[in-house]
Amino acid sequence: MTAKIPVTVAYGDGIGPEIMNACLRIIEASGAPLEWETIEIGEQVYLRGNSAGIEPSAWESLRRTKVFYKAPITTPQGGGFKSLNVTTRKTLGLYANVRPCVSYHPFVDTKHPKMNLVIIRENEEDLYAGIEHRQTDEVYQCLKLITRPGCEKIVRYAFEYARANKRQKVTAFTKDNIMKMTDGLFHKVFDEIAAEYPDIQNEHWIVDIGAAKMADTPEAFDVIVLPNLYGDILSDVAAQIAGSVGLAGSANIGTHAAMFEAIHGSAPRRAGQNLANPSGLLLGGVMMLVHLGLADEAERVHNAWLKTIEDGIHTYDIYEEGVSREKVGTREFADAVIARMGKEPETLAPARYAKGKAAMPAAYIPSEVTAKKETVGVDVFLHWKERDPNQLGALLEPLAVDGLKLVMISNRGQKVYPGGLPETFCVDHWRCRFMSTTEGAPVSHAQIIRLLGRVTDAGLEFIKIENLCTFDGEPGFSLGQGQ
Repeated sequence: MTAKIPVTVAYGDGIGPEIMNACLRIIEASGAPLEWETIEIGEQVYLRGNSAGIEPSAWESLRRTKVFYKAPITTPQGGGFKSLNVTTRKTLGLYANVRPCVSYHPFVDTKHPKMNLVIIRENEEDLYAGIEHRQTDEVYQCLKLITRPGCEKIVRYAFEYARANKRQKVTAFTKDNIMKMTDGLFHKVFDEIAAEYPDIQNEHWIVDIGAAKMADTPEAFDVIVLPNLYGDILSDVAAQIAGSVGLAGSANIGTHAAMFEAIHGSAPRRAGQNLANPSGLLLGGVMMLVHLGLADEAERVHNAWLKTIEDGIHTYDIYEEGVSREKVGTREFADAVIARMGKEPETLAPARYAKGKAAMPAAYIPSEVTAKKETVGVDVFLHWKERDPNQLGALLEPLAVDGLKLVMISNRGQKVYPGGLPETFCVDHWRCRFMSTTEGAPVSHAQIIRLLGRVTDAGLEFIKIENLCTFDGEPGFSLGQGQ
């Protein structure tokens, strides 16, 4: 007998238990040799006082099985509750989020009958690092963290995915015309790695026009790789224009573990009514079977599902008069898929998967090359309630001694001193840049500390500082608008 493969399962909240039951029944009917280990996550765990929504003991199962099949959960309203998805992805290092977005024309309504793209989203950093601060009465901050290792891992994964799945092109979306350092790094790494894959086409789009093109002509894209926040938004858009967010599954892949889920939420208003469509979670389960090397079982499940869709057996969310033949509930939809196990669609393209276990991404090997780093100035951020930058400049100029000079003051990234315009609206959050009085000379930490002392003695409140550094002589900081 074939040894069973352990998989950690969580039934989640809202519609989660219903759709997970349906999916497990279908997967079991395929003959997949899996053994379920159930853990509790979600709302009840949160409400017991666990801010992460998962008990410490659950990690033991996840680290042992290395495969997590997860239904949607409900995060309680109010502060103090962390996103379980973000926690799981970052704790287990699941850096690649993979979301196929396929149209099922003419059986599911869509304006894009030829749509068949995959969005690969970086999963661990960007604004999703969740590092936020309230800094003044008027200003809140969220730090956007983009790292070279994060960029290299996700971009290389995208090209490897394209090659393994016989995809022809990889497209990167960024906003590096504005965020020249963070998104600029993503674009730079994309170009570097793309050169290693001459068999695969590559291109880059600015994310706003790229998103517009995707919404209008999604068949122009094949694999899209992009940073976390853009990927979160555009993968939902892509799923919806393909036909329905409810039909989209998702894989979260890391070097040591993987998680599979639907992209939709727990929909508590639909819970317990035998209405919910289990398709998104089921297609996440198909991705899980492929990941585990169960290609035959993945094909059986996927093709039975395609045949069910093709036969017009639809849940309420995709039911359409004149196209659908029968409106069914969650349990009945699962019954219909099971009844078609072993069959293939006739109009839709049958699913085919490569045999053998999917390769886990290789561990990232850090570069041994380090740049020469030198501090050449400091940005001091102030909470100052007056609105006149010239007044603030007059207060700061006498403090620019000890080998330092005040270069500029900006407000929300726009230079307002010296030479600002009175029409520029200012809030109570000011960036004040000090550099060496000797062009290109380094600035010591001792000079910065003494400067902060003078700022404090002048009755000004500094919030934070950012040291301004060069790396191999290149500035490691933005100049800011208006400079």
